[in-house]
Amino acid sequence: MKKIAVFAVLIAFIYSCGSNDRGELVGVKSKRKWFAEKPLGMTLIPGGSFTMGKQDEDPLATMNAPTRTVTVQPYYMDETEITNSEYKQFVYWVRDSITRTKLAYQAEFAVGGDSGVEGDDAAGIQRYAFASADTTNQTAYQKYMIENYYDLGEGLDSLKPLNWEEELLWDKNEYPDADYVEVMDSLYIKRDEALNGVRTFNTKYLEYRFSWFDNEEAARKGKSRKNFLKHEAVNVFPDTTVWIKDFNYSYNDPMHQEYFAHQAYEEYPVVGVTWDQARAFCNWRTKIKNAYQSSRKKLGSVPGFRLPTEAEWEYAARGGLKYAKYPWGGPSTTSDQGCFLANFKPVRGDYAADGALYTVEAKSYNANEYGLYNMSGNVAEWTATGYNQMSYYMGSTMNPNVENRENKKKIIRGGSWKDVAYFLEVGSRDWEYADTARSYIGFRTVQDYLGTKKN
Repeated sequence: MKKIAVFAVLIAFIYSCGSNDRGELVGVKSKRKWFAEKPLGMTLIPGGSFTMGKQDEDPLATMNAPTRTVTVQPYYMDETEITNSEYKQFVYWVRDSITRTKLAYQAEFAVGGDSGVEGDDAAGIQRYAFASADTTNQTAYQKYMIENYYDLGEGLDSLKPLNWEEELLWDKNEYPDADYVEVMDSLYIKRDEALNGVRTFNTKYLEYRFSWFDNEEAARKGKSRKNFLKHEAVNVFPDTTVWIKDFNYSYNDPMHQEYFAHQAYEEYPVVGVTWDQARAFCNWRTKIKNAYQSSRKKLGSVPGFRLPTEAEWEYAARGGLKYAKYPWGGPSTTSDQGCFLANFKPVRGDYAADGALYTVEAKSYNANEYGLYNMSGNVAEWTATGYNQMSYYMGSTMNPNVENRENKKKIIRGGSWKDVAYFLEVGSRDWEYADTARSYIGFRTVQDYLGTKKN
C-alpha cells in the first residue's frame, strides 16, 4: 500500500513539474500572439456609436429613416467598390476550376479510369489529370483522408484535388490533343450561336458552389448541426444586359458589349451583380485567402469577408462626422470652387453635368475621413440587411452571417450615377430585390476586426 501511495505522489510531482503551471489557473496560451493583418485594399473602420438615420429634412416624406443611436464594432472595409478587374478574378477562378475538373475527368476516361502517366512523362491531356493520390510521403491523417474520401463526389462536386500547376491553354492552335479539344469544345458556345464566328466560353457553366452555416436558425431550433448547413450554387457572370433593360429608350449598346469585357473599364465598379452573386464573391474571397494562409502555414484562418450591415455602411460613410449630410460633410454637393463632389444626376435629364455620363473609376473624387471612395454616388451598394419600411431598421445590426435571407428586399445605400442628390445623403435608404441586377448597383465587402485596436 505504501508503494502505491509513493508511486501516486511521484506521478503527481512529475506531472506538476512537466506542466509548469504549479497547480495554478494559467489558461491555455497560443504559441504565437495574434495580430490582425489589414487586407489589401481595405481600411480599418474604428467602430463606435453614432446617430443613424435622417437628421435633416425628408423631402420625399418616406419616413423610413428615423434617428436612433447605434454601436458598431471595428471592421475592415474596401476602400472602393469592387471593380470589374477584381470581380473578373473571381469569374476566371470559377472558369478555370470548372475547366480543370472537366479536363481531369477526360484524362481519366482517356486511360480507362486509371491515374495515367504522371509527372514529367505525362503528355497531352494527362498533364491535367487529378493531382496524384500517392500516399508514400504523406502523414497518417492524409493517407486516411485520401483512402476514405478521394473518390467521393461526382462532376463539379468531386473531392479529388485538381492540378493547378499546369497552365491552361486557351488558344485553339495550342491544344495538345483530341481529348483536350473535346473538353474545350463542350465548354464553348455552339458554332451557330457565335458572333462573327468567334466562339466564347459558355457563361452558363460559370457556377460557384459554396456552403454556409445558418447560425440564427440553429440557435432558434437547436437541432443537429447538419440541418443548418446550407448549400448554394450561384452563376457568377454579371448580367451585362442591364444596360439595355434598365433604360429602354437609351442607346446603351456599347456599355452592354464592352463594360465588363474591355480593359478600358477594368478599374470601374462592377455592376449587373445580384445580392447572391455578391455573397458568393465574399465566400470565394475568404476561401482563397484561407487557402493561402494554409499553404504558407500562417497562424489560423482569417475572419470571413461579407457584405456590410446597413448600420456598418452608414457609420463608415459618415467618416466620423457626426451630423454630416454627405460623406464629405455638406450641406452642398459641390466644393467652394463649384466642382461636383460625387458622380450623380445633378440636373433634371442631364446625367453628364458632373463630368460623367455613366460610372467613373472606383477611386475617383476625394475619399472621406476613413479613406473610403465614392460612398455616395457612382454606384449604389448592396448591404446584408433586409428592408422593412414598417419596422425601419429591422436587422440593421443583426448577425451579418444570416443576412436576413427571409426578406427578399435588400437595402442598397449611397445612391448612384443616375440618382438625384437626395439618395446620396448618408441617411437615405433604398432597396432592391435580392435576385435583381442593375446597371447602377455594385458592392464592397467588409471583414471583422479581431481584437482591440491599438491606440
